[in-house]
Amino acid sequence: MPLPSPDLTIDRDAVLWSASERDRADRPLLVLMHGYASDEADLFGISAYLPLEPVIASVRAPIPEGPGFAWFSRFTNVPGDPLATNADAAARAVLEWLDEQPPTPTGLLGFSQGGALALQLLRLSPERFDYAVQLSGFAVQGEQPGDARLAERRPPVFWGRGTLDEAIPATSIARTTEWLPGHSALDARIYEGMGHAISSRELADISAFIRPNLPGGR
Repeated sequence: MPLPSPDLTIDRDAVLWSASERDRADRPLLVLMHGYASDEADLFGISAYLPLEPVIASVRAPIPEGPGFAWFSRFTNVPGDPLATNADAAARAVLEWLDEQPPTPTGLLGFSQGGALALQLLRLSPERFDYAVQLSGFAVQGEQPGDARLAERRPPVFWGRGTLDEAIPATSIARTTEWLPGHSALDARIYEGMGHAISSRELADISAFIRPNLPGGR
């Protein structure tokens, strides 16, 4: 029997926005989700390297852990391989927060745990997002009701990882390698000599990936 999902909530006051509420009107949204034991300020630093068109919202994970926050706790999951119920709870918290935002084309960008969450959001709400950027992350174990629709819709997904990244278990990488091609229009990049990090070369590739997936993008 599946374990019950924890009840998680996004801290609305902690969200970092790249534009004032007035300046967000009629612009697409890009949601950033940081990695384990980090916070909303971490990924927000890459905003200057991304296309200017989207409004960027960097969200804080809901579980206090270590020096920062987590989307799923290492105390209730195998590191790098969370239970689907826990990933679902974090994804639902983000979806509830998004329900409060004006409807607009929306993309996702996550690092490590945040990258896993980006894919989980696609799986829980396959019609809602225009694209996803998954950095040094993985697909969560198990099946989701939205998987079949993703296999039909095949939204654009960028998956970047380094050859020296030892943070994510090989089993999670193998599962992701098998799952993503059948559920997305995949742009997979492997960066020689990069660990569990984001490189300048990868940032350039991310920007080039996002641009044509924006409204009117080329």
